[in-house]
Amino acid sequence: MDTDLLKTFIEVCKTRHFGKAAEHLYVTQAAISSRIRQLENRLGVELFSRLRNNLKLTPAGERLVPHAESVLNALQRAVQEVSITDNQTQMLALGGSPNIWDLMLQNSLYELKINKPELAIRAEVLSHTLVARQLLERTLDVAVVFDVPKVEELSNQKLFQLPLELVCTHNMKLEDLHKIGYIMLDWGTHFNLQHAKLCKELPAPSLHTNLARVALDFMLQAGGAAYLPSSLSAPYIEQGILHPIKDAPEMQRDVYASYHKDNDNQLLIEEVIAIFKNLGTQAAPSLLPE
Repeated sequence: MDTDLLKTFIEVCKTRHFGKAAEHLYVTQAAISSRIRQLENRLGVELFSRLRNNLKLTPAGERLVPHAESVLNALQRAVQEVSITDNQTQMLALGGSPNIWDLMLQNSLYELKINKPELAIRAEVLSHTLVARQLLERTLDVAVVFDVPKVEELSNQKLFQLPLELVCTHNMKLEDLHKIGYIMLDWGTHFNLQHAKLCKELPAPSLHTNLARVALDFMLQAGGAAYLPSSLSAPYIEQGILHPIKDAPEMQRDVYASYHKDNDNQLLIEEVIAIFKNLGTQAAPSLLPE
């Protein structure tokens, strides 16, 4: 099957709009319509229900999504593996959420290359659902996550514990936060449970986001308070731009490496995990694995 048809299908799924999909793929809207018709004719089913200003996946379309993503991911990995240079003998597909990349993985890529110069790396920013799926399909070797996938085929190793501190653009007490506003930064399921139990005194959020950079930028522009790791807040605290709220509850998040038990790159994965643990140890005493 022509992979361009599958790429077009996935893009239309994301945008729910033929015109926007055409812009993203640099083709005409007529080409998008033609490709979707070709795919539907090839499969013998309708993939989208076309109502006015409302493009929805049919049940058949919903079933096709994971298969299309799997085919495209496998093809991408195959292309990368056969095209690695002579001095690169191994390929690693590494994934994590946007927050994980901001806090750890972005800096870790350099350390990986220093420790393993023969390694070719494919770096992915993925949602929690896609992490589990790609690990199971083995198109992803290892993912660094806050919440481990609850799947029997996957193994999980704790890397370190990430302390989170409530910081504010004003030097004030917890009870006064309603004057400046609170930003609810979603650090995953365990954090949300901790937050509901320990942070009942906090005001209703003026902003809710799962992206640390969005929360930080909003705080710096509009003021407010949020739970941030020291790796993001420390430079601003040193400059007097942010202030720790000393009477706020202490929070933390465990960071894990997740991988398939039967991955062919098992030895490489263990070496990478050891490097990540060492980086956590070097970063700060508070990041020591328990």
